[in-house]
Amino acid sequence: MIWFGPAGNSNSFYDQGFSHSWQMPEWLSDMGLNAYEYQCNKGVNLKDETAQEIGEKAKEAGIRLSVHAPYYINLSSTEQEKRDNSVKYILDTLRVAKIMGADRIVVHPGYVSKITRKTAVELAKAILLETVKKADDAGFSDITICPEVLGKNNQLGNLYEVMELCDLDERLIPCLDFAHLHALTQGGMNSQEDFTKVFDTVRKHLGKERMRKSHIHFSRVEYGKGGEKKHWSYSDTIYGPDFDPLAETIIALDLEPVIICESRGTMAEDALTLKKIYFKHLNNL
Repeated sequence: MIWFGPAGNSNSFYDQGFSHSWQMPEWLSDMGLNAYEYQCNKGVNLKDETAQEIGEKAKEAGIRLSVHAPYYINLSSTEQEKRDNSVKYILDTLRVAKIMGADRIVVHPGYVSKITRKTAVELAKAILLETVKKADDAGFSDITICPEVLGKNNQLGNLYEVMELCDLDERLIPCLDFAHLHALTQGGMNSQEDFTKVFDTVRKHLGKERMRKSHIHFSRVEYGKGGEKKHWSYSDTIYGPDFDPLAETIIALDLEPVIICESRGTMAEDALTLKKIYFKHLNNL
């Protein structure tokens, strides 16, 4: 099975008079979607009752849930306090995900500042391993942590660095953000071959099953020399990447990912567009 849904709430959700995230699952189901990534980007400020209500509504509507952890997590900080805080932020996200019934959380690995990338990776690996152990102790072992491929050159989290992080524990699954990969490669995600190479890398490092179950972020992206600058809507065709070659790759490799659309303001509508593109190629076989 394959899942499509948005990261957060589209502008149209609010334009239609809705205001509460617990209303999202039914709204998405009515659109024909089956996934939703709740955003804790600016902090885990969600009340337990609200998380529980979102979970109950998602179960009723057949919506698969994931949660995005705070953006300011930095597993590779040279400051011990910031690394310790990052562990706390991930555990806080896992706790909310547990209440909500979400089975995955997405985590930004961090930044590379005043140290080598190799040192940054080693710092991040140690902190992530500590986090996994603490998560197990806290009863969160059933929730998958997904380190995300990031889109800026000064961030920790290119494809190979995420492979190293996920190699720490067989339960870790990569979040393959193809907008970020497009930005990192200066517009390099264009053909089925380009996308296939990414999944081949995952399979080589982490095995076939984690390749098949990957967590995917997708949107069009504007980039510069430093990498990612801004996410755009799918209708902004001046920017890449296109979803068609990724859809063809998913079908050819028999993948079953969760695909979360991160378009700017139209994430739910564009998630539906991605779903239609996928089934167009599937039905053309």
